Amino acid sequence: MNKIFYLILALFLLFSCKKSETIETTFYDCNFNFSDSSSTNPDNNKYQSLLDAITSSGVVGITMSVYHPHTGIWVGASGKSDLYNNVNMEPCNISRVGSTVKMFTATTILKLMEEGKLNLDDRISSYLQGDVINKIENADKATIRQLLQHSSGIYNYIQNLKFQTASLNDFIREWKPNDLLNYAYNQKAYFQPDEDVRYSNTGYVLLGLLIEKIEGKPFYKVFEEKLFIPLGLTMTKFAAEDHIPYGIVRGYIDMYSNLQVVESTYYSGWDYYTADGGLISNPYDMNVFFRALMNGQIINSNSLNQMLTWKAPKEPDPSFFPISYGLGIFKIETDKGIAYLHSGDAVGYYANMLYFPSDSTTIVYAVNSNYGKIDQFVSTKEAVEKIINETKE
Repeated sequence: MNKIFYLILALFLLFSCKKSETIETTFYDCNFNFSDSSSTNPDNNKYQSLLDAITSSGVVGITMSVYHPHTGIWVGASGKSDLYNNVNMEPCNISRVGSTVKMFTATTILKLMEEGKLNLDDRISSYLQGDVINKIENADKATIRQLLQHSSGIYNYIQNLKFQTASLNDFIREWKPNDLLNYAYNQKAYFQPDEDVRYSNTGYVLLGLLIEKIEGKPFYKVFEEKLFIPLGLTMTKFAAEDHIPYGIVRGYIDMYSNLQVVESTYYSGWDYYTADGGLISNPYDMNVFFRALMNGQIINSNSLNQMLTWKAPKEPDPSFFPISYGLGIFKIETDKGIAYLHSGDAVGYYANMLYFPSDSTTIVYAVNSNYGKIDQFVSTKEAVEKIINETKE
């Protein structure tokens, strides 16, 4: 979601923030379903010092998982899961992880392809009809592959100022897919399909509808059946079934850019029911998923090769790493080598997942605060570089 929206959001929250509530500390109790040996990991002190430095800078709380093939998995946390009730963050705590769900969406589509239920070069209009096709420019000719790769040119509904205004006028509203797609109706496409790449949440809302059309059930139920349950992702769920589930950490935003945060836990209603956001998880489960995907345990090698076929934007973002677009995944060039990644924003939350194909190092972290001055410690190129340099050998 774009930063302009969040600047407007900050002004809105100034007048409408829900007061923090008294919550029993047991609400945040959680446990891993494996024997955690992080305390004996040779890099335990280094990783914990990294997290402590991040929270000492003003980030409310952070959880992280780091996997190296020779030292295994490390999980850790720092800071607070709940400021009002003074609860420490734990490595197993769950959080909103925003657009990282797009990798789950893409993986599910590829599994449906393997099952013979679709072809990536089918037009989305072969499956969906009505206003979502007729009123969204390029939707009549864009293919499933192009939606996955953000190369459809379809307008991103979040950039519509009317949507931003409507959200701010009723910020606890629960938006359904067609409500959101309405803000892409009759908007000019960015380019003709496959001419370039540009991030579009609209395309992933359509992909969620595609999954539902093919499977005859909510897309997040398909996620459960094809991904969450088979992989043992016991701490991963989708917001549609429980918007503020038991154990989820509180979210905070740096509204005034002075590191005096305001709670924002209840303001995420536009992605409860769409496949462009809405995932709730923790870095351990996300690490398991990413490694399983890259190791060919979810989709076959042909599907994975298609997922990892890259297209670079014509006008790169000079403020970030050199980046290329795959199918629900990105590739960046770092000082430590090529990394695959997907990040995600929600109001008061940010997450990032990275995988280095050279040695399968996998780094996932989630924070329960963002915007203002906090972003410089969690989501900028400099912040990601620091985390990579401290965790990638």
